[in-house]
Amino acid sequence: MTQTFTHTAAPVVTPLLEAQGLNAWYGTAQVLFNAQLHVQRGEVVALIGRNGAGKSSTLKAIMGLMPRRTGRVVFAGHDISNAEPYQAARLGLGYVPEDRRIFTDLTVLENLQLGVQATRQFADGSVAPQWSLDKIFTLFPNLADMQQRPASHMSGGEQQMLTVARTLMGNPLMVLLDEPSEGVAPVIVAQMGEMILALKAQGVSVLLSEQNTHFARWVSDRGYALDRGQLTATPATVATPQ
Repeated sequence: MTQTFTHTAAPVVTPLLEAQGLNAWYGTAQVLFNAQLHVQRGEVVALIGRNGAGKSSTLKAIMGLMPRRTGRVVFAGHDISNAEPYQAARLGLGYVPEDRRIFTDLTVLENLQLGVQATRQFADGSVAPQWSLDKIFTLFPNLADMQQRPASHMSGGEQQMLTVARTLMGNPLMVLLDEPSEGVAPVIVAQMGEMILALKAQGVSVLLSEQNTHFARWVSDRGYALDRGQLTATPATVATPQ
């Protein structure tokens, strides 16, 4: 008697973000070499490396902020390899730069209101997390107490929180987060970590650049090691410190 066995293939999960063969230059100096990476929906992935390793350049290349780049970048089913930054942002790709870039002559509340965008959906039609002022102030209680304060009168850590909060007001599907723990007080670092975990819990993906390996291990599902513009390791699980 002949027996027939049916094998059910595992479903193919399309990454929310995928970069293939990504290269980037500042002028004639190449700073990123054939980078390959991906981030799934609701996943936190870290780019780990020393200062100058190419972490920020990787995020800028994905966002379309490098003067020159080659390779392929697909986000939420859209090829953004040649897209302008504002086009990537309209698709729901949020970017939080290391240098913050807040409007210092506006209040905290005015900065947040400038970030408001329409509700978004994932490729499968499900509604993406929606952010309101109430939700922002729950996530960042410090900002709730300084809504009318000029942004120029905030500490560096407070400005970092404001930049993240303004990005969230755009209801992003994913956030590129550049050095969230750099140069801020330990209490702000802790708040940033809790914020990243809260974003993950709500289904928002995060790709962060970080040289603080302890922080990266705390918040990330896995990470890529970067050295002199090259990914030097395959995706690896980032274990939570004991």
